[in-house]
Amino acid sequence: MVYYYGNINLNLGDKITVYGTLQPLKVNTNFNLFNYKKYMLSLNTYWKMNVEKIKLIHRNTNILYKMKNNLIDKINNKSSSQYLKAFILGDTSNIDSNIVNSYKDNGIIHLFSISGMHVTFLSSILLYILNKIKKTNFNYFIISLFLLFYMFLTNFSNSIIRSTLLFICFSINSIFDLKVNKMNIFLLILSITIIINPYNIYNTGYIFSYTISFYLLLFNKIINSKKNYITKIFITSIISFLVSIPILINNYFSINLMTIINNIIFVPFVSFFIFPLSFISLILPKLDIIYDFLINILENLSLFILKFKFEIILCHINLFMIIFYYIIITFILYKISKDKYIYLLFIVLIIFVHSNINIINKKSFITFLDVDQGDSALMHLNNKNILIDTGGLIYYDISNNIINYLKSEGIKKLDYLILTHGDFDHMGASINLVNNFKIKKVILNCGEFNELEKELIEILNKKEILYYSCIKELKINNNKLYFLNNGNYDNENDNSNVIYMKLNNYKFLFMGDATSKVEKLLLKKYDFNYIDVLKVGHHGSNTSSSKEFINSIIPKYSIISVGKNNRYGHPNKEVLKNLDNSKIYRTDYNGSIKFIIKNSRLKVYTCIS
Repeated sequence: MVYYYGNINLNLGDKITVYGTLQPLKVNTNFNLFNYKKYMLSLNTYWKMNVEKIKLIHRNTNILYKMKNNLIDKINNKSSSQYLKAFILGDTSNIDSNIVNSYKDNGIIHLFSISGMHVTFLSSILLYILNKIKKTNFNYFIISLFLLFYMFLTNFSNSIIRSTLLFICFSINSIFDLKVNKMNIFLLILSITIIINPYNIYNTGYIFSYTISFYLLLFNKIINSKKNYITKIFITSIISFLVSIPILINNYFSINLMTIINNIIFVPFVSFFIFPLSFISLILPKLDIIYDFLINILENLSLFILKFKFEIILCHINLFMIIFYYIIITFILYKISKDKYIYLLFIVLIIFVHSNINIINKKSFITFLDVDQGDSALMHLNNKNILIDTGGLIYYDISNNIINYLKSEGIKKLDYLILTHGDFDHMGASINLVNNFKIKKVILNCGEFNELEKELIEILNKKEILYYSCIKELKINNNKLYFLNNGNYDNENDNSNVIYMKLNNYKFLFMGDATSKVEKLLLKKYDFNYIDVLKVGHHGSNTSSSKEFINSIIPKYSIISVGKNNRYGHPNKEVLKNLDNSKIYRTDYNGSIKFIIKNSRLKVYTCIS
């Protein structure tokens, strides 16, 4: 994967030399979230390179690339080029991200993947035309060649490879009357694609494509037994939705129960109108105005239906639970094949239990999230949820990572959002978080509010979310959080909320960005030695964690929330020396760090070992 920020005129098929620095691909640094490295491995990409210079060797002379470049140029000249790229080439990167997110949330994003629908449409049209000229088995060979070329046009996506190979194998099976079971052909293609690239198992699109296809093939008789087209779509939607549930849970940590209904609405609209017109409008430009009109309907309808989304948050599940889900789903689909739809209530019951698992399985844990150069920690105390700080990266919205992690733990709301102080690296993502996740109450620190805090307060007032400042303690079930720093200083760091908590006899201390000045005052006022877990102040800066303070509290574990290769040089060497007698965990090395209290024992897990 090459990153180049200069200007250079290149076309597909041109040969170049690149000069730059190879860098390893990033893994997820927060539990349960998207692993970029594994995904890129599924695309046969092992490194990224920040390129300093590109040198053109020679221009493309390959006829296939010339045809592809001409097609792309023709599409780019169209008013709805972003959708033509999506439906013809499988490239959705140019569609507005808010619109794409609405398609995802409505469960219809699969309509934009080059898959069986495309292959069926193209092969049917070609077969009809060729049979009109002369009906012969050789027509299947011509269609197969065209589909192989189409695979090239669409960059050999997993779904188009599957669909094309299935068409070719089914055609051979039919022509030569081999009588090979269709499921065996499917499993052969699955095996071949895994052997060619074992990392395909990390590609969500691949998993969706093959899992859904497997079940549609397995229960093909149920679908074909229905004469009504809408009924067929309904059954197909039920099967696709049910078998997608475990995949959706572990990738998006939620499901939209309206997905089945949405597919009944959108599948015919896209299949019969938009998708065919995508190809026809390339040949007949006068139809562009109709195509643009239909695209406008598609976008607005998706945004409108999104208002009726019925989302259920479901926590991340392990391999045993995935297998359990598929056993239940297969059983239910078998019963549906006997027209016993009552068994669908089983999956409803399982989803209901799963969505309320935190109420049933009460546990306590604290996770120090990796928010790069910032702070954020989640406390989950017997189904009560407290987030301390949000981080606030400038170059991307870190709140999405926080929200996805909360969902992955089955958390539907935050009871408290505690902001230690008003610096951007501690509360910069708070506004996006408040706008996109349910929060009951917000707690601010002592001292005057800065502009960022005032902006947040304005939004809290609009949303009627209660907020408090300069409090002394907070009771959460049988636990208490003590706010030790109630002074009023002339800088944000010293005004940081310093939070002390005792959980199952384990002591936790969160220092925010409080400096050694505050540390001295705390030592005079409180006696809290032998701290089990210390969130080190100010990302390990030399302004905090003085030797006197550390030697007094004697932390067993020290957590430093810090960005990799940060420009501040955090953590400071002297601070690391002061913490030498404790076990140090750093978010730049270990990713997020999770402390779970299980059977009265404190267990530590890191996202990166």
